Amino acid sequence: MRFDRSLKIAPSILSANFAELGAECRAIEDQGCDWVHLDVMDGHFVPNITFGPPVVKALRPHVRTVMDVHLMIAPVDPYISAFADAGADVITVHAEAGPHLDRTLQAVRAAGCRTGVALNPATPASAIVHVLDRIDLVCVMTVNPGFGGQSFISAMLPKIAELRSMIGDRPIHIEVDGGITPETAPDAFAAGADVLVAGSAVFKGGTAAQPTVYGENIAALRTSVEAGRRAAE
Repeated sequence: MRFDRSLKIAPSILSANFAELGAECRAIEDQGCDWVHLDVMDGHFVPNITFGPPVVKALRPHVRTVMDVHLMIAPVDPYISAFADAGADVITVHAEAGPHLDRTLQAVRAAGCRTGVALNPATPASAIVHVLDRIDLVCVMTVNPGFGGQSFISAMLPKIAELRSMIGDRPIHIEVDGGITPETAPDAFAAGADVLVAGSAVFKGGTAAQPTVYGENIAALRTSVEAGRRAAE
């Protein structure tokens, strides 16, 4: 997994057809996505239940790019090895999910995965200042986690910019998760994000059997970011 700050689109399969997840993962990759984002929810830390390690393991052969596994679960430590063994490339844990974030990140790294920390909207950027040298990614939640299709919380843009300044030259990705559309993507990228998680904005209107719409949706996100970048110059 090579580090760079170029724009990366990471469709969230939370918005895919769960009856055809393998085909959906292949379709979005064939249509130009960069990462595949898997939202794991436990019905406890967040008010929804999705899937666990067996589904991640079943999808691994269908994902050729980066398998980006976002654990919205608590406690998280007992499950790290299971998701690592299932094939996760990146394991992102929530800063709010346990009392020993540094220990959790060490466990993720020891399991052979890249480390990520997610911050809920009410959690300040300062929550990760003491673990910056242990992380490969910080995920800014721009909705309250638990469900897809929510509206982007624009008050998170200053947090993204603060994190970008805090990170400096460290090779740490800034990911934004929640409410990403062609309208909100340019602001998130301009604030400092390089990985944009998009669910319904990618999967709307398409199917695994007719995936060209996915490609059009991914292209629309890229085009909007590029247009915003040019306008800012």
